[in-house]
Amino acid sequence: MDSVLITNVLAATLVAGTPLLLVALGELVCERSGVLNLGQEGMMLMGAVIGFIAATSSGSLAIGVLAAMLGGVMMTMLFALMAITLAANQYAAGLALTIFGIGLSSFVGAGFVGQSIDGFDKIAIPLLSDIPVIGQVLFNQDLLVYGSLLIFVLVFCFLNYSRGGLILRAVGESPEAANANGLKVLPVRYLAVAFGGAMAGLAGAYLSLAYTPMWTENMTAGRGWIALALVVFATWKPERVLLGAYLFGAASILHLVLQGLGWNSPTELLAMLPYVVTIIVLVLLSWNPARTRLNTPLSIGQPYRPSK
Repeated sequence: MDSVLITNVLAATLVAGTPLLLVALGELVCERSGVLNLGQEGMMLMGAVIGFIAATSSGSLAIGVLAAMLGGVMMTMLFALMAITLAANQYAAGLALTIFGIGLSSFVGAGFVGQSIDGFDKIAIPLLSDIPVIGQVLFNQDLLVYGSLLIFVLVFCFLNYSRGGLILRAVGESPEAANANGLKVLPVRYLAVAFGGAMAGLAGAYLSLAYTPMWTENMTAGRGWIALALVVFATWKPERVLLGAYLFGAASILHLVLQGLGWNSPTELLAMLPYVVTIIVLVLLSWNPARTRLNTPLSIGQPYRPSK
């Protein structure tokens, strides 16, 4: 492949991996607090449809993004009410949220199916975008791609270098011990879950306002489930989530490139490639089970009932 094709493939990799990166970072923070939210797929779809409707009605992409994030937060608050306040089973509550979100998004967006809008344009950063290959890959993207990289840096610094990150991890490891030391377990978990919902909504907005600026039912195509797997296989480390998201993006673009080059294989088989490659690579990254257990939040998925 020539340099132009390689540059285009790498740039498309960032675009394809961005929604995964956003939703996985949100779920990472959520799980670090000890809460497992399986409702990412439903929240992404609600973010996609709400963002698209808001942007179409207002004529503003910014309003669409904000509405999508707010929609994601509102959806995840339903989960938080069940899983945190009522201490219901987190697995059941998350699955219910996904099923609810899939159905509700189809109902809300029924009148907008097939409509399209002018999505986010690429913004070239002066001088930096002129760097061969890297310039076009990293510095000639749309605002949401830049924003996803900024969010990654903020989440990484928050978890590793801030007092708030230490509190979040303490709550996720042992909420009882955290409560005994004066930490507010329930508010911390609510904030973590709200952040996860906002990121899922933002990821959905990216799909309907930038990646493919239109609304179609089930346009997430399982990305919410892939994001959940990313967090686990990345052993709850944001840098590995970044790598995994872009690996999936690369695999997605690779199967399109192979089709364009006339690869004589069934289309369905090539469409499976991103998922197969992602699973294989992420399993290899998590080959050491002891390290995986070491990084797993001890209280994840376990309901917490504060002592009276």
